Amino acid sequence: MEDSTEMFGDINLTLGMLNKEDVISKEDIYSHLTSVIQNSDILDDAIVQRLIYYTSKDMRDENIPRELRMLAGEVLVSLAAHDFNSVMYEVQSHFRILELPNEFIVLSLAELATSCVSQSIPFMMMTLLTMQTMLRLAEDDKMKQTFCIALEKFSKAIYKYVNHWRDFPYPKLDANRLSDKIFMLFRYIMEKWAPTASHENTLALVKAHGPTVSLLLHRKDFCEFALNQVPWLLNQYSGKEIDFHITQSVKQILTATVLYDIDLPKALKKSIFVSLLHQICRGPEPPLENEIEVSSCYLILAHSNPAELVEFFDEQIRSNNEAIRVKILTLLRSAINAEEPKLRNHIISIEKTVKVIMSDLSPKVRISTLLLIQTMCEKSYIEAREGWPLIDYVFAQFAASSRKLEKPVKSNSPENEIGEKSVQETSLEVLKTLDPLVIGMPQVLWPRILTFVVPEEYTGTLDYLLNIIRILIMAEERKKHNAPESTALVVSPGTGKLPSPQQLLARLLVISILASLGKLCGASAIGLLKIVPEMIHPKLIDLWKTRIPELLQSMEGKNASTVLWETMLLQLLKESLWKINDMAWTIQLSRDFNQQMSSYSTVSLEKKFLWKALGTTLASCQDTDFVSSQIKEYLIAPSQLGDQRQGTASILGCCAENHLDIVLKVLKTFQDEEKFFMNRCKSIFSGKKSLTKTDVIVIYGAVALHAPKRQLLTRLHQDIVAQVLGLYSQCSQVLGMSMMNKDMDLQMSFTRSITEISIAVQDAEDQGFQFSYKEMLIGQMLDFIRDEPLDSLASPIRWKALIAIRYLSKLKPQLPLNEHLNILEENIRRLLPLPPLEKLISQGETDNDKEHIDFLYERSMDALSKLLRTMMWDDTNAENCQEMFNLLRMWLVSPKEWERERAFQMTAKILTNDIEAPKNFRIGPLLGLLAPHSCDTLPTIRQAAASSTIALFCMKGVHLEVERLQNLQEGLGCNDMQVQIKISSKIAKIVCRFIPAEDIQMFLEETLDGLESLNPMCMKACSIWMIAALKEHGASLEHQLLEILSTIYHHMPVLRQKEESFQFMLEAVSQIASFHMNAVVVSLLQKPLPFDRDTKTLWKALAENPASSGKLIRALTDKLHTRLEDDIAGTDAISVSCAMYEVVSGGIPITTLYPELFTLLLKLVSCTLGQKMPTSAFSSRRRVMQQGERQQDPDPCRLSTVTLKCLQAQAMREGLAKESEEGENLWTLLSNPDTHHTGVCALARSMAVWQHAIILDIMEHLLPSLTSSSENYRITGTAFFSELMKEPILWKHGNLRDVLILMDQSAWDSNATLRQMAIRGLGNTASGAPHKVKKHKQIILESVIRGLYHLARTDVVCESLKALKKILELLTDRDVSFYFKEIVLQTRTFFEDEQDDVRLTAIILFENLASLTGRQWKAFFAEEIKKSMISFLLHLWDPNPKIGAACRDVLITCFPFVGLQELYGILDHLLDQDLPRARDFYRQFCVKLAKKNQEILWILHTHSFTFFTSSWEVVRSTAVKLTDAIVLNLTSQYMELLDREQLTTRLQALRLDPCISVQRAAEAALQTLLRRCKETSIPLYSLHWRVEKNDRLKKEGYEGQ
Repeated sequence: MEDSTEMFGDINLTLGMLNKEDVISKEDIYSHLTSVIQNSDILDDAIVQRLIYYTSKDMRDENIPRELRMLAGEVLVSLAAHDFNSVMYEVQSHFRILELPNEFIVLSLAELATSCVSQSIPFMMMTLLTMQTMLRLAEDDKMKQTFCIALEKFSKAIYKYVNHWRDFPYPKLDANRLSDKIFMLFRYIMEKWAPTASHENTLALVKAHGPTVSLLLHRKDFCEFALNQVPWLLNQYSGKEIDFHITQSVKQILTATVLYDIDLPKALKKSIFVSLLHQICRGPEPPLENEIEVSSCYLILAHSNPAELVEFFDEQIRSNNEAIRVKILTLLRSAINAEEPKLRNHIISIEKTVKVIMSDLSPKVRISTLLLIQTMCEKSYIEAREGWPLIDYVFAQFAASSRKLEKPVKSNSPENEIGEKSVQETSLEVLKTLDPLVIGMPQVLWPRILTFVVPEEYTGTLDYLLNIIRILIMAEERKKHNAPESTALVVSPGTGKLPSPQQLLARLLVISILASLGKLCGASAIGLLKIVPEMIHPKLIDLWKTRIPELLQSMEGKNASTVLWETMLLQLLKESLWKINDMAWTIQLSRDFNQQMSSYSTVSLEKKFLWKALGTTLASCQDTDFVSSQIKEYLIAPSQLGDQRQGTASILGCCAENHLDIVLKVLKTFQDEEKFFMNRCKSIFSGKKSLTKTDVIVIYGAVALHAPKRQLLTRLHQDIVAQVLGLYSQCSQVLGMSMMNKDMDLQMSFTRSITEISIAVQDAEDQGFQFSYKEMLIGQMLDFIRDEPLDSLASPIRWKALIAIRYLSKLKPQLPLNEHLNILEENIRRLLPLPPLEKLISQGETDNDKEHIDFLYERSMDALSKLLRTMMWDDTNAENCQEMFNLLRMWLVSPKEWERERAFQMTAKILTNDIEAPKNFRIGPLLGLLAPHSCDTLPTIRQAAASSTIALFCMKGVHLEVERLQNLQEGLGCNDMQVQIKISSKIAKIVCRFIPAEDIQMFLEETLDGLESLNPMCMKACSIWMIAALKEHGASLEHQLLEILSTIYHHMPVLRQKEESFQFMLEAVSQIASFHMNAVVVSLLQKPLPFDRDTKTLWKALAENPASSGKLIRALTDKLHTRLEDDIAGTDAISVSCAMYEVVSGGIPITTLYPELFTLLLKLVSCTLGQKMPTSAFSSRRRVMQQGERQQDPDPCRLSTVTLKCLQAQAMREGLAKESEEGENLWTLLSNPDTHHTGVCALARSMAVWQHAIILDIMEHLLPSLTSSSENYRITGTAFFSELMKEPILWKHGNLRDVLILMDQSAWDSNATLRQMAIRGLGNTASGAPHKVKKHKQIILESVIRGLYHLARTDVVCESLKALKKILELLTDRDVSFYFKEIVLQTRTFFEDEQDDVRLTAIILFENLASLTGRQWKAFFAEEIKKSMISFLLHLWDPNPKIGAACRDVLITCFPFVGLQELYGILDHLLDQDLPRARDFYRQFCVKLAKKNQEILWILHTHSFTFFTSSWEVVRSTAVKLTDAIVLNLTSQYMELLDREQLTTRLQALRLDPCISVQRAAEAALQTLLRRCKETSIPLYSLHWRVEKNDRLKKEGYEGQ
């Protein structure tokens, strides 16, 4: 409903556009409306009415274009399907009496009458009446034409009603009234308009003529008038386009005459015949549509007037007009094809008509005649008595055309030649379609059809001729079996000259040979023989009943081998003649064979078979005199045979099967009697065509080949071979002297004869027979081959000589292996190096030459292949076979494509599926040699390599998927390299599992050789096959593994030069390792250190293989674990380390083995500290150094460290460790015995603590190190654990309690480094497990404090101080009360230590002790502060800024103990960005201190002297400056106590200090002392004296300098 609404809206919109005056848009609108109306089932009434209005209006509008008015009219007429009455009303309203209507109104009425016949008929009377009043008003041609069109349409509508009124939905109307009006209109038009009609009006009138006359013929009263109008119609033929419409009207009229059974007047009938014939016979070729209409008219006439029509045709065909004859024959053929029953009564007349033109030589007429005969045969228009000439005509035409084509006349034009070919083809087509079982046809054909079998001229028809005969005979056989009273077809007397049984047999037997080529006539001939034995000879019925079906069965579904089929036919002939056992019959058969010799061309297969059949017939003949005479005749006059040599050899050879003695005797007599010319060319000059000596050589070979085997061997040497050699020797002599003979024909004939003799001896199967001429003849053949050029291939000598050698080689006596090898090598060297085939072919001058060279090439290669195959596999010794095959090896890998191609094609022929290899024959080397070439550059090589590979396994009795492999082999023809690789891989996967285990090593050696020498694609294939074999057999290679690996190592230096091959080899090692990882690892570890580049590459390759990398790292780990069990590292452990470096550096994942690997490598580093590798452990070979590289001493520890470094780098990449704060220096520390423990600590700190599971594993593996017998390893373990002790998470999850105990024990060890690390661990415990420190404080404190007494190693002291600092932070004053005094006293001893770290740690520790000073020790600690204050003050300007800051902090912390809190302000100056000058600071400090506590100031003075001799310039300088400040601020009381003399002496000494700042400070201090002494009235003389004396000495000393 929605669709209808949308459509109506569309139409309304369109109607609205019709109001516009745009003509172009209206044209599109009407086209659209026509489509919509025709495709709509229902239209709204209002829309229909509006459409009628608009279309009628536009149709009648004279101002718009005619095309648009026509479109409007079409829409109006189409609306009648929806509302006929409204449309009719609209049209009739403008169709008024005595008023000339609009042209399109009339056309609309006409179209309505056509499209709506049923609805228009009721309105027809009114329309015709109105139209009758208008004709007189029509003066315009266009209007007259319109009325003619309307008359045509109205007549058709009324004609339809008249003949089909029962189909109309209303009661019958009076049709006569309508026809009356049509008659009146038609008569008026014919009388008034026709005589003066224009061309357009005539055409319209012609179109109306047929329908109108047809309508009027149903009225007897109008019949005469209607027929009288036909001549006018026929007269309108003018050779223009109007002719088709005339013929169409004639056809309508003829149809009406048949419908109403009206007999045309004879004159009119004749006029119609002639006019129609003229239409199709005029030149040039008439329009096809008109010709079709004319043919239809004749078919109507054949139905209504067959006798008159045949008579007319017979009359017309007797004219010599080619066109008329061709058309009449064509019309007759159409009429017969139409199967008009009445025409069948005139068969004889038609046959006579055909016979009239049988002598016509025109190709067109002959073709038309043949086609007519074909149709007559198909439709049974052949009469038994008169029909045979028609069949004979078909064969005669074939023969005639064949003769003309075989021997064309020079005057013949190309058109004639084409015509003759068409006649020939049409004749064959007639015979092909001929059904011999059509009614009456058997009587026509039999037996005269047999006359065409034997004559040569009908040979080309045998395909169909024999089939016709076979069908006839088989049909009669069936009839005979179904109706016993019936008789089979028999040869009736008086039927002409039919072939004799011998002629028929000879012909059919020879033709039967063609069955081997798949030709139809051959199969038909043998099939015919099967069903006509009684026609040949009654005795053959039973024999052929069984033997011929056997022959036919061998041919089912395929073409038989020609040789085999020939043998079977000859055997049938032998058996048949033996069965007949009639000497006269046999002699006649031989004569008939001889007579039919000329029926076949010399080079034809039939001719060659006929020779053998003739020889076989003579062999079966018991009349020896007849046989002898026939042989003599063929020897004396061989030209009758065609090819005299081949013919004579075939006949005498076959004859020798039963008459060897006669043949040899006649041959000997012929040689003795016949005078051969010394020059073989004299026979040509004399005009004779007799046999030459060369011919006789060939004949002897043929005789030997066919001779009875038992008789042959007794006469072979003397009567055959000796004769052949004698004849050859005679032909090779000039004036009685032997010459090197270059006569190719002689060589070919001699070679052929020797070959046939060898075959005959071999077939005799007499193991005791020794062919004494064998070695001599092989040498002769090799001489022939050597004489052939190596740059061309123009003669077949090579090919034939190879065949001869092959058969000779099989004969006794057996030649030794060396002779075989020499023969084969000589032949290979004379054939494989030939130039490429394309170059050889290009030497040919003509196409035939080129084809001949190609033929010789293929045959020569095949012959050599067969020779190799024969000599190789006839030897049962596997090693001998291998030796012979090795002759091809150099050619199989030749750099020249064409040589490789030849070698592989030969190999494929040598290695075939039907060969059974000798026992112990090794296929491994051959497989490795051949298989990689499945990816060679040429498709022929690839496919041959695949074929050979498959055959190797079949030879060993392996059952492969042959069909699948052959499909893959075919796919190697593709030029896509990726496809080739995939296919080769698939083949390898299928066959490699069948390689014998004992052959694997040799197979791998071959493939490795291939990787060295083959092209890139073959190298890839080598790798594919090698990997496939290793995958299949890797598990079973245990006993061969060392040899295989040794072979691989041997090839590595060469393969290194070829990157891709090298990678393939590495992949092979990886594959081996996937099965035997341990063995491969052991093998590689035996390589000398340092590893060479190849060994390193192997390690990396193993690591890069995902399938085996895990096994590899596991194997190396186990090896290293085993070799470090005693905590001693030997060379083998270093080898493992170096291997592990190569493996890990490749990025192999180490997560699972990292803890174990880490601890083992760390242990190895530890155990190799300070070691030197024995010289014998390192390779003595010279290694090429890279640019900038320096030869390094073999340091085991360095090698181990490098591996550990690599491991850590990988661990960092995997998130198992972090970068050490030491960076690259870490590894230097680690490998140095003096800094090893520092490096271990740094390494421990780089552990990723968040990976606590891994750290715990490392701890577990490293725990035994703490109790190791190796001191270095104990140090390493202790150092590592010392850093881990500070990690709380490890204390939580790990068993560090035992470690703590062991650490405590080690803290008392005699080894200082070990003690240091143990103490560090104890100190770090404070960070990792504070509760443990508190719990074991006494033990820990004792161990750490003991370290303070190790004065020989400040490292231990420093570590103890640091440990104490960490530990004391966790303890209370009570906890340390017992050890407090000892700690304080020992700490003070290190304030002046030379090592910054010790000083700094001691000062910080002293500061921390302040917080642990209990009541008991406050006074003691205050005294110690007073003693230590001098150090703190002096080191405020320590070279190490950290120490200065620490001193400031400790002073701040300690001042409250001595009541000096007021001095904090002074210390604050030290926090400024720029430190105050020491002199200023000290003076300010002493001023404050003097006021606060003179005692402490005095104590500072008393302790300052010791610092005057400090090793640090800064401390000496600051000590003097402090002394200066102290002296300046001492009270008089303390000044008196001052040891002025000692102070003066010391200051005087410092004035001579190398440091200027010290000198100046000492000078200032002396001045201050002098000034203070003056101020306090202390005697100064001694002081002045000393100062003056020192000044004097100083001055003198400077001057002296």
